[in-house]
Amino acid sequence: MSEHGKTPDEFDEEDLIRSEFDSIVSGLSLDESTPNTYLDDLEHIEKIDAQNLDEGFAQPNPPRVNPIDLFRSAKIAIKRWFNRPYREDDGVNL
Repeated sequence: MSEHGKTPDEFDEEDLIRSEFDSIVSGLSLDESTPNTYLDDLEHIEKIDAQNLDEGFAQPNPPRVNPIDLFRSAKIAIKRWFNRPYREDDGVNL
């Protein structure tokens, strides 16, 4: 055993890890002089979203349904529900 109770293999592994870390860190740039910040980017996105909501959204205009057709569609839906092929517990009690 060498100093601090570590074998030479462990020191080689630590040196390898340090050299890998140093190579990664040496590629990083600490220059923060970008033309705009994260908050500027968020403001820009919010402006674009606001413009798209005003210009791009078309409110749906569904056709009018008379009461007789509404009653018929409700009757068909209820019949389909009663005559469904599976009877799982869906939480509905009549």
